[in-house]
Amino acid sequence: QVHLVESGGGSVQAGGSLRLSCVASGGYDFRTFCMAWFRQAPGKAREVVASIDSYNNQIAAHSVMGRFTISKDNDKSTLYLQMNSLKPEDTATYYCAADADTNLFCRRNTIGGPYNSWGQGTQVTVSS
Repeated sequence: QVHLVESGGGSVQAGGSLRLSCVASGGYDFRTFCMAWFRQAPGKAREVVASIDSYNNQIAAHSVMGRFTISKDNDKSTLYLQMNSLKPEDTATYYCAADADTNLFCRRNTIGGPYNSWGQGTQVTVSS
């Protein structure tokens, strides 16, 4: 079973930037994972923000397109989310997720899951 730990959250003013990290340990080869960032604001449903597959295909949700970039470093088993031009509506708890149940390389053409492993979340607060 893979273990995911996020970091990098914090409080910033609108227009600012943050970079979230998610370190994976255990389980199969990190390169085989499809991974994604989700977020959940108080009182709202969890929503997917961006995803990336084993072939580095990256997909971003419309709400963050052009502002957020997902990437990964296979040597460090780490997933990143670079967030620029942050807005107050980006305030949420951000979670990383992985589809890590197989040792086969994962290809995704859509931003959706499934995802079977989750981190504990990191809080991002954007003030106006």
